[in-house]
Amino acid sequence: MVFSLVSQEQYNCNMKTATIPPISVEPEFRAQVECVLEQGESLSEFVESAVRQSVLKRQHQAEFVRRGIESINETKLTGAGVSAETVVAKLEAKLALARQDLSHRRE
Repeated sequence: MVFSLVSQEQYNCNMKTATIPPISVEPEFRAQVECVLEQGESLSEFVESAVRQSVLKRQHQAEFVRRGIESINETKLTGAGVSAETVVAKLEAKLALARQDLSHRRE
């Protein structure tokens, strides 16, 4: 484990920087972007931050889907799941109780 971390760090240190391709946008949109820059923040910093956030979001979404599929497969194998009908019925019962409670409060 330690060896792989050291190897990864050495690999990262030896990598050259790369650029993200420039994109063409309408002048109005560029002006909107420039209006939201924080003090001292460059357009390049803003774009890099936005791209990093998007990458993280997509990684989290992919991991969420992976775990969901894994859970579905495990439930199918073990048969330990709860049917959708059962879940919906319980939720409808809770909703009916909440509505009843609310109507009693109004009286």
